[in-house]
Amino acid sequence: MIIDDIKNLVSADESRTLELKKTTGELKDGMHSACAFLNTEGGWLIFGVAPKSLKIIGQEVTDKTQQEIAQALAGLEPAVDVRVAYVDVPEHPGNKVIAIHFDGWVWGERPHTFHGCPYYKVESTTKVMPQDMYDERIRAHQPQLYAWERLAANGVTLADLNENLIRNCIRRGIDGGRIPESALYEPTGDILSKWKLLKNGVPTNGAVLLFSNNIDEYPQFTLRMARFVGTNKNMFRDNQRAEGNFFQLLDAGVAFCFKHLSLSGRITNHSLEREEQLEVPYHALREALINALCHRHWERYNLTISLAIYDDRIEIASPGIFPPQITPENIKEPHESYPHNLKVAEALYRMTYLENWGSGARRIMDACQAQGVETPTWSSDGGFVTITFKRPDFKSDIIENDKEDKKITEGGKYPLSTPQVPPKHPLSTPQVELLIQKMEDSYMTMRNMADICDIKDLKYFRERYINPALEEGLIERLYPNQPKHPKQQYRLTEVAKEWLTNNIK
Repeated sequence: MIIDDIKNLVSADESRTLELKKTTGELKDGMHSACAFLNTEGGWLIFGVAPKSLKIIGQEVTDKTQQEIAQALAGLEPAVDVRVAYVDVPEHPGNKVIAIHFDGWVWGERPHTFHGCPYYKVESTTKVMPQDMYDERIRAHQPQLYAWERLAANGVTLADLNENLIRNCIRRGIDGGRIPESALYEPTGDILSKWKLLKNGVPTNGAVLLFSNNIDEYPQFTLRMARFVGTNKNMFRDNQRAEGNFFQLLDAGVAFCFKHLSLSGRITNHSLEREEQLEVPYHALREALINALCHRHWERYNLTISLAIYDDRIEIASPGIFPPQITPENIKEPHESYPHNLKVAEALYRMTYLENWGSGARRIMDACQAQGVETPTWSSDGGFVTITFKRPDFKSDIIENDKEDKKITEGGKYPLSTPQVPPKHPLSTPQVELLIQKMEDSYMTMRNMADICDIKDLKYFRERYINPALEEGLIERLYPNQPKHPKQQYRLTEVAKEWLTNNIK
């Protein structure tokens, strides 16, 4: 490296990948930036350049200077192997510019720290890495040690696990050829230990997710389900919330689909028996629900999986993100499996609820194609992964409505162009509608809310106003996981605000 290379590097101001220091008197701050480069996109740390004027001055470099730099680099963990370049400055004889390049972070690597503290870059600024970002990178580096599913469950014992459910799952795995028949005669604790679902004899979070009846400390073990009217969240016919372990949530989701999707039947030639099928294949919906439950980020305790059925589509949204190797586009292509909850996925594979080798998306698409239904799409907004199925009956419904409109028009009742107005009152009770109309756009106590509705009896108000509004997702708590918090307050949700905008003039 020569001085012209330095001039090219510092031709612009400091950035996400360039940090300038006047001398090694700022060595400690420089190492903060070095750590940040290692945890972000990499970059150059250069001593001997004035940051504001960008004048290349250099500094005197002695043996002591080099020792100080080596000692400072030793403060980076994990250790890094970098080459320190000392470049002569012709305009200042005897002075040198010190330039060090650091490679950027790669998914799966351990995050770097300097003297125990992690740093990262936000544009040109060096900041201490947030704890949740650091924890996520640690989990990615050593999932076997830090994954949520492998942590010992708090307050749960083997007695809290449903032994009949475990035995039924074992039998299913034996029938599928994935569990040896000898497992029938082994204690369930031994089986769970082999599956890495026990830690020092205590059930892990993964074991609780699969088999526990005690889910009091797991508010995320929830599935929200709604059947909306139309193609948005303004109105709904049905709004439910299921709580339980993996299999209870799966059963609840499948039952909700059967309740609200069209079911048709046909007589098969080979058996002369009636074969019934949902408008969107049952096997595709079930596989999508299994994937949502298996691969969601369960450590995000304040979020829940949702199943939303609209007139034109079905959406299943699961908290989390795609693995770095998977995108909404390439998920439809053959790919390897990158489960977020490895031990849960392995157990479900043994029990034949899940296949291996990342074939879930392929099976969903195959099921849809076999029934002549459009294959679904996947999307991610950084917080949720969503799979969307189009309802095949939606267009035909519009055609049937048009035919009916035409008949009525010919009868002279009303012109074909008359718009179809949705019902004005989509909410469950007049009390709920009154409440959301009168609430302010901020948190309110229950007493304040009761006063604006002119209700004195708080018990009556909670039962007739608060509880139904919470169930319908129209209001939310300030402390969602502590319903009886002494300073509890409530506010309107986005669903309620959207309904107000569209229905209240």
